[in-house]
Amino acid sequence: MTTSTIPECEACRPDAQKLTGEEIARYVRELPEWRVETIDHVPQLHRSYKVRNFAEALSFTNRVGDLAESIGHHPQLVTEWGRVTVKWWSHKIKGLHELDFALAKRCDALIGN
Repeated sequence: MTTSTIPECEACRPDAQKLTGEEIARYVRELPEWRVETIDHVPQLHRSYKVRNFAEALSFTNRVGDLAESIGHHPQLVTEWGRVTVKWWSHKIKGLHELDFALAKRCDALIGN
């Protein structure tokens, strides 16, 4: 998985391949700050980023939003003073796809900007 070669939103197709539990475990090891949480029987990849204030939180949220729009795959974003929580999962397949992990990695790169 590389951050520079994100595929077009294959994960958004109903016939996209969900990752297996073993694959999820392997990918999550590459992203130590991210956790997999199952909500309504759907695994979701999430991380909370700490930032200095609301303006910084909003700026980061907008960068993640721009990334999501460019790919056509959208996370759940919660923006609050001092923190932004990002959750990735593929709605159509009700699970995690390789793209979710690639985008999580991209979010980690965006926080430094």
